[in-house]
Amino acid sequence: MKLQHAVKLREQGNKEEAKQLLMVLNTEQPGQAHILYQLAWTCDTLGQESEAVPYYEQAIRLGLPQEDEIGAMLGLGSTYRTLGQYEQSASMFRQAVSKYPERREFRIFYAMTLYNLGQHAKAMELLLVELSETSSDPGIREYRRAIAFYADKLDQIWND
Repeated sequence: MKLQHAVKLREQGNKEEAKQLLMVLNTEQPGQAHILYQLAWTCDTLGQESEAVPYYEQAIRLGLPQEDEIGAMLGLGSTYRTLGQYEQSASMFRQAVSKYPERREFRIFYAMTLYNLGQHAKAMELLLVELSETSSDPGIREYRRAIAFYADKLDQIWND
């Protein structure tokens, strides 16, 4: 009941109050993955990324239901990226893409990390493939095959 209240507080914009309640819950019930995940998420929304990381890591390590694990993996990978921990971010996103290949959001966030790592061609390739496969825009749909074809050939020069 307290956990639901804390989530509602965060959703209503009372993030600091939500964090305080979650901190109390974490003290009362240590090692509860769902509390740790909500605490990490709340820290993230407060701009306290460094504080969020160990909560995300522990929640994932302890095990979460699938939808929460997806959220925690995305949150942790993204938080690593915003903290400049690009290798950790890339590792988390590779793991997430492998475990949940149907969840396209992981590839988008992975592309952002690849950009930060200077792997611009690979980042663009991932984004172009996702764009070509998911866009409902009529112009993109019309050129979908060409966009997908060129996705991994951006540096190629075509000679006659």
